[in-house]
Amino acid sequence: MLREFNCLRLDGVDVEETVCQVAEEMPLSIFINGRHFATAMISPQLRSEFVAGHLFAERIVASLDEIESLEIEGNVARAIVSNPMRAIVPRRPIVSGCGGIASFLDESNLPEIKSDFQITREDIHAAMKSISQSKIHIATGGTHSVGLFAKSGAVCIIEDIGRHNAMDKAIGFALSRDVDLSHTYAACTGRISSDMALKCSVAGVPIIVSRGATTSLAISIAKRSGLTIVGFVRGKRHNVYTNSDRVEAF
Repeated sequence: MLREFNCLRLDGVDVEETVCQVAEEMPLSIFINGRHFATAMISPQLRSEFVAGHLFAERIVASLDEIESLEIEGNVARAIVSNPMRAIVPRRPIVSGCGGIASFLDESNLPEIKSDFQITREDIHAAMKSISQSKIHIATGGTHSVGLFAKSGAVCIIEDIGRHNAMDKAIGFALSRDVDLSHTYAACTGRISSDMALKCSVAGVPIIVSRGATTSLAISIAKRSGLTIVGFVRGKRHNVYTNSDRVEAF
């Protein structure tokens, strides 16, 4: 995930020739049953998990069983799915996340999260601490982290140049290991925008927390789907924007 480049570092009147570590970015073109579906700009690790998670989060497949085969060679991923028509039905884009491709919202068919899973203040702050200890982000300043957590601890903590790419990879990782997503919560380093809220809602992840802000459309999606949004997790503080019954207040 890291590459080194020569650069000039300027600090006031001081100029220094040095080597900087930079987060690696690569295109991945996804073909579904021979038809080009999308090209995403992602970090190079966990590409299979990204494709699986993205197809699930975008509702191209309802389960990983519907992916009949997946081959990745170079910068091309070729998937065979049991219902390829889902990939070509026109859908309205709502937002493009950083470093990747758009998510889509069918406003007439939002999923409903049914989960009695709850977390504590301590869970929230421990999760944010866990995803904030990335050596790659410290070295480059150029990645986002997404973690999926169960009551027993971290399911996975994944980094990518785009927060929604990292979310897709985390979902794909969990699905490939038969994790019950209805009893997990997600923590992310970036803002909780509409695409992040929709991905959690589709995957059935009942709670998402972030040290950053959220958006009005994310809150609207969360209210309709049953997602709990917790933002501005800093120090001992945080804001619960929706479905606060899943967060123990005391």
